[in-house]
Amino acid sequence: MADTYNYRIDHHGSLVRPAGLATIGVQRAVEDAVALQRRLRSTVVTDGDYPREDFRGAVLDAVSGFRRTDETGPDGLVRWVAEALPKSDGPLLADWAERLAGLTVIAPKVSLPSPAYLAATTYRPGPDISSARELGEALAEIIRAEIELLISKGVRLIQLNNPLLLDQLATDPAGPGALSFEDALAVEASAVRLDERPEGVRIGVAPGWTAPAAVDRTRAERLYGEVAADRWILPFDRGTAAELDLVRALPEDRDVCLGVVDATVPELEGLDTVLARIDEAGKAKDLEDAALSPSRGFADAANRPLLSTEEQHRKLVQVETLARYCWGNEF
Repeated sequence: MADTYNYRIDHHGSLVRPAGLATIGVQRAVEDAVALQRRLRSTVVTDGDYPREDFRGAVLDAVSGFRRTDETGPDGLVRWVAEALPKSDGPLLADWAERLAGLTVIAPKVSLPSPAYLAATTYRPGPDISSARELGEALAEIIRAEIELLISKGVRLIQLNNPLLLDQLATDPAGPGALSFEDALAVEASAVRLDERPEGVRIGVAPGWTAPAAVDRTRAERLYGEVAADRWILPFDRGTAAELDLVRALPEDRDVCLGVVDATVPELEGLDTVLARIDEAGKAKDLEDAALSPSRGFADAANRPLLSTEEQHRKLVQVETLARYCWGNEF
């Protein structure tokens, strides 16, 4: 796609919160985060998820129908439960996106939890919601409306996060939980199905943080074929055959963002090693339709950063360095 270069240096959206965030204030902290991203030559800017407890908050904090519990799920996140079909009384992130747009000429990026992920992790049988599929469809309608609003506010890159999908692409997939694979595809497809896509807009899906041990090619092709996302943000930091298989299964007309540096460990990757992996990906996918990023967010939960601020900085610099090795200074 001709304008992929606009988004060559990407990141998932969440950043390590600064020390003293409560004292600094969220708005000031976001301004500092935008300045940092511009100094690092990132081709996207986000609010770092600073205003939210975790990456789900864009939806869970802004719509009715959900209850926060005292439980913690297997992913370490506080459990939320859907008690009624969700309703939105206004924008989810569009106001923050508008503030971001006023801080830089770079179009802001916004990350949202996907509707299938939220449905799968919050559904409990009850009288007010007939199924996880019904919950997912209601969430997809809310998120699709938010995507359209974000685009109208100048956002050009929107990412939906569903950490559960890659497990469903394994040759021996994990149990789907509350939402079947087929229902998850239908829900995600509904969220990204827009009547119009203005020039330069990219809607991406991050289907998980780690590739399965082995990929079921048929399932991968179903995911890419049924969910009409423009960009797929894939883990590519382990050098496994499964990571390459995820790239090989992509349709020719989709962008790929390769998560080439590990956001969970402080050690920097060797440039030659990563570039060799990227070369292998280039045999399966035209690198003109590619971008680079860390493997996942640095702090999808505010109180559980994966690295320190300094370690995060070095990882982001590494992504920028790798991108310039691959594409020069075209962006």
